Amino acid sequence: MDLKKLPAHIAIIMDGNGRWAQKHALGRIVGHQKGAEAVRSTVRTCREIGIKYLTLYAFSVENWIRPAQEVEALMHLLENYLRSEIKEMLDNDIRLTAIGNTKSLKEPIRKTLYEVMEMTARNQGMVLNLALSYGARDEIIGAVNKGYPSR
Repeated sequence: MDLKKLPAHIAIIMDGNGRWAQKHALGRIVGHQKGAEAVRSTVRTCREIGIKYLTLYAFSVENWIRPAQEVEALMHLLENYLRSEIKEMLDNDIRLTAIGNTKSLKEPIRKTLYEVMEMTARNQGMVLNLALSYGARDEIIGAVNKGYPSR
């Protein structure tokens, strides 16, 4: 692999974890847990090979219509990920940012997200963007109605 030919920015749509789990006779939540594990290794690898920006499309606006138990599990995974990876982000010079309607997240999760973003704000080795409660249609509507979606 020629590291000089790698893109500066990679974006990944995290999709199919629940379907994968169902196909393997596992609960959808187990699939999401496996997806979270894959995120850890993906972020690490991207940082090691010099990817400057990594965007993970993690939770779309449409995901809010999933069963409440599944949404709650996804939010729990997000909060756990943020808490468990802060040391790794700090140690590896990774700055966390978020796009999307983060105000729709429950207060404890939003608070954790903002705290981690603040703690990593000066890091410059890599930027990890999380797209949360994000959707292109929602962004366009927000831009038209407000001039730009509020964060």
